[in-house]
Amino acid sequence: MKPNLIDAVALATSHRDRDELDRAVASMLFEHVQPNCVKVYRVLGEEGRQRVQLRVSMDQDGLHQGGVPTDPALLPLVTERPHWHECALLGDAVHYLPEGNAAERFDSVFPLMGNSGLIGLIEVEFSGARAAIRPHDANLVQGVLRILRNHLSALDYGERDTLTGLLNRRTFEATFAKRRGKIIAPAPPEEPTTPGSWLGVIDVDRFKTINDTFGHLFGDEVLLLIARLMFDTFRSTEMIYRFGGEEFVVIVDGTNEQGAAVAYERFREAVADYRFPQVGKVTVSIGYTRVGPADVPASAMGRADSALYYAKEHGRNAVRCYDALLRDGDIQLNKSAGPELELF
Repeated sequence: MKPNLIDAVALATSHRDRDELDRAVASMLFEHVQPNCVKVYRVLGEEGRQRVQLRVSMDQDGLHQGGVPTDPALLPLVTERPHWHECALLGDAVHYLPEGNAAERFDSVFPLMGNSGLIGLIEVEFSGARAAIRPHDANLVQGVLRILRNHLSALDYGERDTLTGLLNRRTFEATFAKRRGKIIAPAPPEEPTTPGSWLGVIDVDRFKTINDTFGHLFGDEVLLLIARLMFDTFRSTEMIYRFGGEEFVVIVDGTNEQGAAVAYERFREAVADYRFPQVGKVTVSIGYTRVGPADVPASAMGRADSALYYAKEHGRNAVRCYDALLRDGDIQLNKSAGPELELF
């Protein structure tokens, strides 16, 4: 029996996990609009270079998870498909004739808008006797997406840091276990070339001095600009968190130890080359480590922190890998930083 629409919307918006929410929305629209297929996409990146990632689809055979490429550059751009591009430009539904389809059939794509603009697309495909979406069904989809936008805004408020807009520490801890389940087994120390996930801890060097010298207003501006450099430097699929104060965490997926080093080093250089208003030159130190399937947040953070402390102790403005330091004998297993070390 098809559930009541209000009950279905209530069930969908009870989810805080974004993947569960995607699945619930696809199921709800498939049951109530009765198309051939529903596809839920996320839009990643900033306007002008947005890419589209299929998260889930639903047809008569059930739910299907979208594949996630290791390289975000493999994802299609919004501009690559005319109906996506038109939908993004208008911020409204677009009804279109599918490419290569000679039959008189129209599919539809609807925008999912967030506080910062387009954050998702919903495609509704038809076949057989149903050649296009009915007007009242189109209104239903648009109404559901307005409710979903409000729900996502509320989630963002709880999941993001109020100063920088980055994901917050609570969100990191809540999602770590789910991400860990997708991580491949770690390579032995002698095989750093195996792809995996990497957790990097980023700390602004001598940030206390910046606050003491220029005041907290300029200190906050430094943090805001560093967050902006993170958005510009790291890939759109990589997770960026502010842990509080001047500490950030970035998870880099789908690359080996050297690839992770390149990603973190690129960001370190971007900060060092940037001239911050009033403050001038600012640098960051970064420690990173491979994340294993048995890790909990504290264990991965502890290793990355050890590499960060090493970078701080050896001149700052540097990127250090815990796994490499351990292989080379530069640090010992579970060694912590000395109490005399000035981190700020």
